[in-house]
Amino acid sequence: MKLPILKCHGSGNDFILINEYEAILFSEEERVTLSQAFCDRKGKLGADGLLFFQKSDRADGKMRMFNPDGSEAEMCGNGLRCIGRFACEQLSTDSLSIETLKGVSQIVKEKPIYKGVETYQAELNTISLNIKDIPIALTSKSLIDQALPELATGLTFTAVSMPNPHLVSIVEKIDDTTLEEIGEKANQLRALFPKGVNVNFCQIIDEAAIYVRTYERGAGLTQSCGSGMSASALVYCLLGYYPFNKSCEVYNQGGLVRCQATVSHHQHSVLLSGNATFMFSNTIEFDFPNINLMTAYCDHIFVEEIQNYGRLLEYSEGLIN
Repeated sequence: MKLPILKCHGSGNDFILINEYEAILFSEEERVTLSQAFCDRKGKLGADGLLFFQKSDRADGKMRMFNPDGSEAEMCGNGLRCIGRFACEQLSTDSLSIETLKGVSQIVKEKPIYKGVETYQAELNTISLNIKDIPIALTSKSLIDQALPELATGLTFTAVSMPNPHLVSIVEKIDDTTLEEIGEKANQLRALFPKGVNVNFCQIIDEAAIYVRTYERGAGLTQSCGSGMSASALVYCLLGYYPFNKSCEVYNQGGLVRCQATVSHHQHSVLLSGNATFMFSNTIEFDFPNINLMTAYCDHIFVEEIQNYGRLLEYSEGLIN
């Protein structure tokens, strides 16, 4: 079969997007096979995840997101921004609702406002989404700034559901090796985290800026994680480092986003705003089960978008390095 695909990214967290809005193209078994083949960094494409855009009975559209190991994620903030932009352009609107496995999120296509990059801010495609009613617990027992000796020594963790499970630790300096070790170990502790867990290290840069690295279950260390950055911004406020209802910049290996954590009547939410960048569109020709013999034909490269985001990346790297 011949399949048009779109390569896109949110904060360097890159995805392959497949449009199933008009018709469902694949079975559940085929989605697992596609995600494992398309996301393979040693293959012809490579990505952190595979996105499917579908129709919804509850919202304007629906997102399904599969990790490189074939598992399906309940939520993906960076992927949702990419799907959100794609949906806005397909449906000719600047705002809509997208269903995920765990609820419905409101999406707004907006003009970006990044401190220090005013000269080209209007050239970045920016999407905002609001993650609402966030439980401050992964299980029946809350975990707020507590030690987990079975996982690590000298660190404390806070658990939140975005609604995918996240652990956040505020650290003095982010070390990728330590984060990867803890992330792998956490996902082996099924008695503690039966559905696995995303682990985030959060480093405070200044009063209104943090730097976040995430070990994602099913993917490992990625350039960024939208729900992980949102979880970290929430914990940053929850532990008293920063006030609620005030936006902060969240830096990552793939750039930066802006988050605003709020609390009202004991209900927490996070407004996440950041880029949704299109990289290239391809037509992929393949057949099941020999999907690894696929042929890729390049249709279009979004050169200007890639260059504009490169400038933002240079800016953010200068602040965290």
